[in-house]
Amino acid sequence: MNKLTEKQFEILRIFEENKEKPTQRELGNHTGFSLGTVNKVIKELSEMNLIRDGEITKKGQNALEPYRVKRAVFIAAGFGSRLVPITFNTPKPLVRVHGVRIIDTLLDACLNAGIEEIYIVRGYLAEQFDQLLYKYPMIRFLENPVYNEANNISSAMVARHLLSNAYVFEADLLLANPSIITRYHYTSDFLGIKTKRTDDWCLRVKDGVIKEEKVGGEGDDIWQMVGISYWNAEDGQKLEKDLVSIYGSPGGKERYWEQVPLVYSRENYEVRIRECLAEDIVEIDTFKELKSIDKTYDV
Repeated sequence: MNKLTEKQFEILRIFEENKEKPTQRELGNHTGFSLGTVNKVIKELSEMNLIRDGEITKKGQNALEPYRVKRAVFIAAGFGSRLVPITFNTPKPLVRVHGVRIIDTLLDACLNAGIEEIYIVRGYLAEQFDQLLYKYPMIRFLENPVYNEANNISSAMVARHLLSNAYVFEADLLLANPSIITRYHYTSDFLGIKTKRTDDWCLRVKDGVIKEEKVGGEGDDIWQMVGISYWNAEDGQKLEKDLVSIYGSPGGKERYWEQVPLVYSRENYEVRIRECLAEDIVEIDTFKELKSIDKTYDV
């Protein structure tokens, strides 16, 4: 089976994920492709026998398999200092918002996308994560014994052999739109929100490819960074080696894990941006923000 083009992949993925036959206009709305492009790609897929009579064929399903997400890795070892006092007794991913644990919104989205191989790297109040097993018995835990003396690169080190064909999640993101977690990915990418200006961690992007990670930026090429990424098989294998190299370098333990592919070993990767909207994900950084979202904490 020849490698699909990105446009072929996007159209075929929609056929696979939709029970009802999508119209060409619906395909255009989903992908942003013109109707002419949609028509051309449908013709190509039909000639390749990947779709027939408006439905994906068995051959089409097989063509998508190399792009299937195999697993999800959650970085969940940290203290969550900006959410004190609530995190004195509860790890941030387990904090409830409107009665639902923050991490549950991500775990449910993974299961909904058919991703059942799930790993959580834990450290602070590690035993509390055991409560997740009642609802999610498939979870496997990885222990980070140095979470309190190194940055989150230490959690990535623990999971470095699991990063191929894998999502990597910061475990403290409240997900409002589970459909942004998908069963298939064409290439390695990082989720981002298009913005004109931000004081937060952001990405400078050119032609859809991430060129720089930094704190604060403004302009037409700036995207606010969201802590959800996907790594294909090739990049996952490179990450396993590069994490070891950077972690062992001077100051390496103080790095954030994503700085390995986006900063310190950037020449080894071509990571694309994947757009989401501000309303898709809520990152609760402070206790004040938590109280503003869930009034039960405002006592």
